[in-house]
Amino acid sequence: MKDNVIVKLENVSKRFNKTDVIKNVSLEIYEGEFITLLGPSGCGKTTLLRIISGLESVSNGRVYIGGVDVTNTDPTKREVNTIFQNFALFPKMTVYDNVAFGLKMKKTPKDEIDKRVKKVIKLVKLEGFENRYPGELSGGQQQRVAIARGVVLNPKVLLLDETLCSLDLKLKKYMQVELKKIQKKLGLTFIYVTHAQDEALSMSDRVAVINKGVIEQLGTPRDLYISPKTIFVADFIGEANMVDGEVVKQVNDDLTLSIFNKFKITIKSTETFNKGDKVKVIIRPEDVRVSTRPSEGCLSGVISDYTYGGENTKLIIDLDENTSIKASVIDEEKYKYGDNAYIKFEEKYIVALRK
Repeated sequence: MKDNVIVKLENVSKRFNKTDVIKNVSLEIYEGEFITLLGPSGCGKTTLLRIISGLESVSNGRVYIGGVDVTNTDPTKREVNTIFQNFALFPKMTVYDNVAFGLKMKKTPKDEIDKRVKKVIKLVKLEGFENRYPGELSGGQQQRVAIARGVVLNPKVLLLDETLCSLDLKLKKYMQVELKKIQKKLGLTFIYVTHAQDEALSMSDRVAVINKGVIEQLGTPRDLYISPKTIFVADFIGEANMVDGEVVKQVNDDLTLSIFNKFKITIKSTETFNKGDKVKVIIRPEDVRVSTRPSEGCLSGVISDYTYGGENTKLIIDLDENTSIKASVIDEEKYKYGDNAYIKFEEKYIVALRK
């Protein structure tokens, strides 16, 4: 095991009623990183988090924390702490007492409790709120109390299960920034579970995309967005046009594809394909170039939907009665519903995946 690996899962599987919900997962998580387990409901991400915490046993495989095999270790003996979706604060305890609760259970000296509680309350920006009760706090403040209570025990790893999902959009965006700041200040390993791709992409050092109990791809947010390795990852991370294509030829890394009824594009690919191979072509909306005037080698269509989004505007362009493509543009005033539109592609970031 590498020196800086803090959590290691080795061929971990979990079976419920003869159904495998986690299938032979191996994963190394590094000290001080923010890693997210991302996937749709029912994919197994929360089960994986519970296995790390010890709240769920494994059917097969081993779990290591800090280089120690904790596969059969009681949850209370593992150096991890979990923040749940509902925060689980004690409603009749003040902020101070909520944060101090775990330390009191460990019979920590009173002076040490006071020192550590004040330190983390300052860290999460709740000075002046020590004597308030959870019911007197906003959702964001309650979350900060939960974070403070989680880190005050100095765990090796903090586990966070959908902790932002109950917040409104503006507060959620704010807390994404705050959570990352807290993690970096502490240098603590955060393992975060969510189904929301925006949370994963904005906060994480690395993301493990999980589908049906399997890690489909592990990488940085940029890697997952720019270079998805599977059709599921390409579809789940961000918006994408998923276009059927056929390989025309390949010369070294130059791959020529036929899409949209014999329209040709040439992209870069390190994968080896054969002529006639059927592929799924991944085109992000921001890589669709839209013009109001025709030019050589363009596709023509009609704007059938127009959604203003502030920084950019999303268009849907019908190429024919059965085919449409999504585009993201900046100069929204140029485009109107029902207008003719002419499109080309920024081929640099287009990806072809085997079906």
